[in-house]
Amino acid sequence: MLAITALLAALAALARYASGFSHLGAFVLAGLALAGLAWVVSLATEQVGARSGPAATGILHSTIGNLPEFFVVLFALQTGQRIVAETAILGSILVNALLVLGLVLIAGSRRSPDGVMRFGAKLPNDTATLLLIASFIIVLVGLADSAHDPASHHVRTISIVGSVAILVAYASWLVQYLRMDQAPDRRRAAPRVAIGVSVALLVVAGVGSAFVSDWFVHALRPTIHQLRISQTFAGLVIVAIAGNAVENVTGIVLAAKGRYELAISVVKNSVAQIAAFLFPTLILVSLLTAASLTFALAPVYIGALFGTAVIVWQITGDGEATVFEGLALVGVFVVLATVAAFET
Repeated sequence: MLAITALLAALAALARYASGFSHLGAFVLAGLALAGLAWVVSLATEQVGARSGPAATGILHSTIGNLPEFFVVLFALQTGQRIVAETAILGSILVNALLVLGLVLIAGSRRSPDGVMRFGAKLPNDTATLLLIASFIIVLVGLADSAHDPASHHVRTISIVGSVAILVAYASWLVQYLRMDQAPDRRRAAPRVAIGVSVALLVVAGVGSAFVSDWFVHALRPTIHQLRISQTFAGLVIVAIAGNAVENVTGIVLAAKGRYELAISVVKNSVAQIAAFLFPTLILVSLLTAASLTFALAPVYIGALFGTAVIVWQITGDGEATVFEGLALVGVFVVLATVAAFET
């Protein structure tokens, strides 16, 4: 599988830089390469997780797995594409919190003998808190912007102050979370891959995902035109799913294998990191780019983000889930994707 992934990545690079290659073909190859890299990260994460607790493993995985989102948004801001940047990062939050988490809950519940997937409730509740904090700031900025009150003229300053506040809260939570990490489950099978090799695979696959994501996005615009889909749908759904292919594969595979704590840690840490670390960090970094990123979003996106935070807290806050609840999350994402398809 490693050889196949390397071949797909090479073909995706050829399609990106060679002349005469169709954009649709480049788009498909980049998507397949992303899926292959996601499998590599899934394998390496499971091997690292056999030696450490789920918290440290989830943080490591989400940090590497979110590299594509960081580079996609950064490249978009550098070229002045603020709308693309906004939809890409917002889509990453919604895809992980709804679609990926929903599929993980379905896989885990079906794996459990009694049909109930059980996991620690602290991480889901903490994630909901971080997501609600980010949503609170975004709602305030949105209300001020729509009312055109005096604060609406200082959205950039408010976004900078809000970013710093969220980053401080995230750092405080992260230190506490890692200190409470559980020991690895010694009943699991012994690791098959050396720790050095596992970490190297994570790093190489994460960096490779960043490059392949760039090639994917490069072929996206002409593919959108050819397939006649909206840019909002492409950003919130297609780009977000492709950029989060690592979390998609890893979380579902781990849940299907009965690694419930690690599966939840992988997905929930990704949601928390995007909302409370990646988003505010990119707002600060955007001060040095061609386009400025702020917390001012369209009303439909504000509603989607706040609603997602409440729904995720309600479903996972008790530390257990069933197939019904997983299907509910997937259903919410389908509704969101339908709305995005009719946006311009």
